[in-house]
Amino acid sequence: MDGNPDAVVVGAGPNGLAAALRLAAAGLRVRVVERDEQVGGGLRSQALTRPGFVHDVCSAAHPMAAASPFFGEFDLAARGVRLLHPELPFAHPLDGRPAAVSRPSVEETAAGFGADGPAYRRLLGPLVEHGQDIVDYFLGSSFRRPPTRSVAAVTRFGVLGLPSVRRLTRLWFEDDGPRALIGGAASHGMLPLTRAVTAGLGLLQGMLAHHAGWPVVEGGSQRMADAMAAALEEQGGEVVTGHEVSDLREFDGVPAVLLDTTPRAFVAMAGDRVHEGYRRWVSRYRYGPGVFKVDWALSEPVPWTDPEVRRAGTVHVGGTLEEMVAAEAAPAAGRIAERPFVLTVQPTVVDPTRAPAGGHVLWGYVHVPHGSDVDVTERIEAQIERFAPGFRDTVVERHTFTAPQMQAGNPNDVGGEISNGQASLWQMLFRPVPRWNTYETPVPGVFLASAATPPGPAVHGMAGDNAARVALREVFGIREAPRLRPPASVGRRPAG
Repeated sequence: MDGNPDAVVVGAGPNGLAAALRLAAAGLRVRVVERDEQVGGGLRSQALTRPGFVHDVCSAAHPMAAASPFFGEFDLAARGVRLLHPELPFAHPLDGRPAAVSRPSVEETAAGFGADGPAYRRLLGPLVEHGQDIVDYFLGSSFRRPPTRSVAAVTRFGVLGLPSVRRLTRLWFEDDGPRALIGGAASHGMLPLTRAVTAGLGLLQGMLAHHAGWPVVEGGSQRMADAMAAALEEQGGEVVTGHEVSDLREFDGVPAVLLDTTPRAFVAMAGDRVHEGYRRWVSRYRYGPGVFKVDWALSEPVPWTDPEVRRAGTVHVGGTLEEMVAAEAAPAAGRIAERPFVLTVQPTVVDPTRAPAGGHVLWGYVHVPHGSDVDVTERIEAQIERFAPGFRDTVVERHTFTAPQMQAGNPNDVGGEISNGQASLWQMLFRPVPRWNTYETPVPGVFLASAATPPGPAVHGMAGDNAARVALREVFGIREAPRLRPPASVGRRPAG
């Protein structure tokens, strides 16, 4: 690209790339600048163990991408990216009894819960019926205003989601099966399961299993990021890798700068152009537990005791709801649980391209105290062995990331926390600072476009898309953001 662009996006994670694509759709000249040599941020895939084994560095299962309005418009399939759906979205093994299993439909799932089946239908059925309207409302930029579509269903979801998942599931269910299933889904939020709004996290993830599925990306999550970068370049945009930005003055003269970064990084890059009040609010922005992550190359599938679990893409390993409550309380108290909750994904149940013939990969992490450098491999593998005896015998090689190493690989993972800020009720409503338009910053023409802005964490691209729409309106006077441009050659596979 010759000359100055109309807009610069700092950070080539899913939100940064989504912002860039929306800006480019308006005919703007867009440049994306990324510190890493590889685009993707939370969508990176690498050969972390042995050649031929493809491991997702951060995000592996993508229910939010499958339901996201942005990715629906982007049309991943038309750009050569296949979302593969396992037979079972997710499962939760339990000691001495069949696993709790989320199946594609509410009816199928409820049928596995015996006397609790009718309650599961009453709880999840109405949410799934209006699933897309619920997703559109809570992922959009106007979620603090009253809903205009499926008002009763959206309101019902909001009310049901306010308490803790422990309270919700104990009110609705008698048995540990559905309690554990929804509690495990809520644990993705990295909050103690006795905290407010964890019910909403569990209901949303559980509803998505029936509404959009919990797919993995064929060949690795990296393909999604590569397709986004290729689409931008196809439209005349530019992606510059290996360049770290330390001072926003580098972009003086550029009308709009969007940052897929942490709030702290923005304050550091802006220097004295940020007033003290905003600095104080950013200093109060809270981060939750970090993660300790393991990637395994396996000689065969994980030998789960319950054969149903072998068909699931995602497996929550944590025992009963009360065990998970104890495990998820530990990191917030500065401790590592003896029996941690382990979030695992087994992509090769549906994607054989991730490993050489006969091989398999397993992805997993646990929550640890913020910034902890403790190696938790032994506790993780003991938990998996508990429900899959002989698991260690299948391990060909493993690779680990401590929380500080997660941050070193992606500065947005502060202290190893992969949500770019705690998903508490307050910080989901006003992130990162308490102002109506949280995408705008005190520096004219500079906008935050990361998961530190609404709607928060997960791979959906909506934080970047929302920020781009604000920038189009405020800087370029474009009130109605144009639709994303279709691919020039439908079906072309992206590089990588």
